[in-house]
Amino acid sequence: MTVVVSEPRALAELDDRDLARLDAWWRAANYLTIGQIYLRGNPLLREPLTAEHIKPRLLGHWGTSPGLSLIYAHVSRLIRHTGQQAVYLAGPGHGGPALVAAGYLEGTYSDIYPKVSQDEAGMLRLFRQFSSPGGIPSHVSVTTPGSIHEGGELGYVLVHAFGAVMDNPDLLAIAVVGDGEAETGPLEGSWKGVSFLNPERDGAVLPILHLNGAKISGPAVLARKNPDEVRDLLRGHGYDVIEVEGDDLPGMHHRFAAALALAWNRIREIQTAARAGEWDGSRPTWPLIVLRSPKGWTGPDEVDGVTVTGTWRSHQVPLSGVRDNPEHLALLERWLRSYRPEELFDADGAPIALIREQAPEGDLRMSATPHANGGLLTRDLDLPDFREYAVDVPRPAAERAESTRKLGELMRDVYTRNPDNFRLFCPDETNSNRLGAVFEVSDRAFMEQVTPDDVAIGRDGRVMEVLSEHNCHGWLEGYNLTGRHGMFATYEAFAMVSASQTIQHGKWLQEARHLPWRAKVPSLNILLTSTAWRNDHNGFSHQGPGLIQNVLTQRGDVARVYLPPDANTLLSVADHCFRSRSYINVIVIDKQPQLQYLSMAEAVEHCARGAGIWQWAGTDDDTSDPDIVLACAGDVVTMETVAAAQILKQRLPGLKVRVVNVVDLMTLPRRKDHPHGMSETLFTELFTDSVDVIFSFHGYPGAIHQLVHGRPDADRFRVRGFVEQGTTTTPFDMTVRNRTSRYHLVMDAINNAGRVPHGATELKTWCEEQLARHEAYIVEHLEDMPEVRDWSVRTSGSDR
Repeated sequence: MTVVVSEPRALAELDDRDLARLDAWWRAANYLTIGQIYLRGNPLLREPLTAEHIKPRLLGHWGTSPGLSLIYAHVSRLIRHTGQQAVYLAGPGHGGPALVAAGYLEGTYSDIYPKVSQDEAGMLRLFRQFSSPGGIPSHVSVTTPGSIHEGGELGYVLVHAFGAVMDNPDLLAIAVVGDGEAETGPLEGSWKGVSFLNPERDGAVLPILHLNGAKISGPAVLARKNPDEVRDLLRGHGYDVIEVEGDDLPGMHHRFAAALALAWNRIREIQTAARAGEWDGSRPTWPLIVLRSPKGWTGPDEVDGVTVTGTWRSHQVPLSGVRDNPEHLALLERWLRSYRPEELFDADGAPIALIREQAPEGDLRMSATPHANGGLLTRDLDLPDFREYAVDVPRPAAERAESTRKLGELMRDVYTRNPDNFRLFCPDETNSNRLGAVFEVSDRAFMEQVTPDDVAIGRDGRVMEVLSEHNCHGWLEGYNLTGRHGMFATYEAFAMVSASQTIQHGKWLQEARHLPWRAKVPSLNILLTSTAWRNDHNGFSHQGPGLIQNVLTQRGDVARVYLPPDANTLLSVADHCFRSRSYINVIVIDKQPQLQYLSMAEAVEHCARGAGIWQWAGTDDDTSDPDIVLACAGDVVTMETVAAAQILKQRLPGLKVRVVNVVDLMTLPRRKDHPHGMSETLFTELFTDSVDVIFSFHGYPGAIHQLVHGRPDADRFRVRGFVEQGTTTTPFDMTVRNRTSRYHLVMDAINNAGRVPHGATELKTWCEEQLARHEAYIVEHLEDMPEVRDWSVRTSGSDR
């Protein structure tokens, strides 16, 4: 049955008033864009332009801006006609001045930044602040109203757009893909978002591939391809391609209005049919617009006899010698005056009524949409009591369990309680990472063909699996930034594929904290499992804890790293992360069966402190300083540390050993360096001020040295961790290769203890013999020695 969408003719055809509004708004946006790049004075050209009116440093990107502004103007008209909620994502984010200009013309910019008022003085401030000290960045950054996508690092516009519309049925995401961006790996992989979008419950993404011919210094691949090839490529990805081309005015306005109307009507047909029960469940063919317009359109055609418009020379600043070259200065003035600013701004410098009419009302303005300030829309998760999923731990380090399986059970019930507000994003590894309980209540989302052999796959699914870390990470970012909650779970080593996205998102969150108008959004939660220490069957390529190091470089008001050693601490940490706002929470724990240490009550207390002494594991009686401190952070290294302490307890009972476990890595810095940093008193309570510390760490050893810098006698911390020694081998052999095994830790303790009891030399010899025995044993038997493989406190004869 055909669904009739209202007003297709009115949308497609421009009347005289429409055309006048679009033309005036576009000219004004282009004028303001150029003013931001060039001018420090004379904003309305009320006197002849002189060198003194030009900024000393000319920064910014002109080439993509006219196309971005054209699209923005037409989408605004669409919103006025239809009431459609829309968010605008500029893939070519270096076209920042165009989006700042749009927010200024809509009035949002002045609402948020009253000093940038809609008058001559405000316009001058708008110009002077752009890409200047004390001002704003040149990209579509966090300071830009309406933005959830900076676009500085190219390749993520579509993944952010698709994430934004998931479980957001009334939202249309306009995703402008630059032709340079279209060459990146992440963008090439993100066209497939339509294979996961459900028209019943999700919004829509309208990609607009803007082919303007060139990048910063050369041609763009898709712009030079035969249009038939481009069309076939995009159709192959599942899109209905609509094309607009030219540089003639007003012809381009008419053609683009018709194309946008056609695209919107097709989107509404798809959604209306699906929501009326008239959809057969097959993947819709969503529209996509290819816009071909000249790079630097309406700018100077030639400079110094060389073609500029339509070439890479217009990418940034087409006239770079304006302060020193009178001919360039005159050319800039002619360029600015070609937009006839005297027609666009009144005597006070405010946009004329015709331009103000172009903007939709209130929150429908794309620069004011609450979807781009998702904290305003955030609803707290309805979370079950994590204590109900507790593992029974009658004695520490005696029984094993798959810790992440308990997290999967928790998330299963989070899905049930939050049917439109929570999603798990995972690169085809949900079951592998022991999170499969979520499939009890939700299939994997999939809009392509489903066969009888498929399990937990279908159009109604809300578990997001695609074999792309970039897609999963980016979808979750878009989901978070528009106010919803989730988790990205991945194999630890391959979190580095999307590490740059993690860093970029962290920078966004850091800067947002300085903007009172930006409401806090749900945190970006990242679960790293299948870790470096337990990739027994894969090998060196799968062994790398690098994301921890990357996140540690983020500012303390954003970065959080948790290393829960067992299921109950994992549940406590996850509950905290799901409730938090505007952080990057990295949780690292392996999926394999592992020893369980703490009861739920103990785990809650331990996580609240972030670190604590495990008196049951050591021989420290708390009456005086120990001879050595064995510290640990991470599940496998915690087991090795506890095992080392047990060896010392049994074979060197005269040595006083303290065992400290750290679950919140950010408690180690000083409080002035990180808000989670423990007090000096607590640090001394745990680590003393002078006793040597053997710290066994999940990641690279340098991270701990970085974190304890400034603590009392920080040189006494001797850190063992991952030192890039790996292969396809047994779990224990990984610790041996990286010198974090229990035997290495025992020898370290003897070598660094303040007092060495009788029998230490013999114990060191025994440890060396055990290591030699291990090496021979795994070659012959292809598995670890039984006393290592099956070790627990129960087998070692110790107790709480």
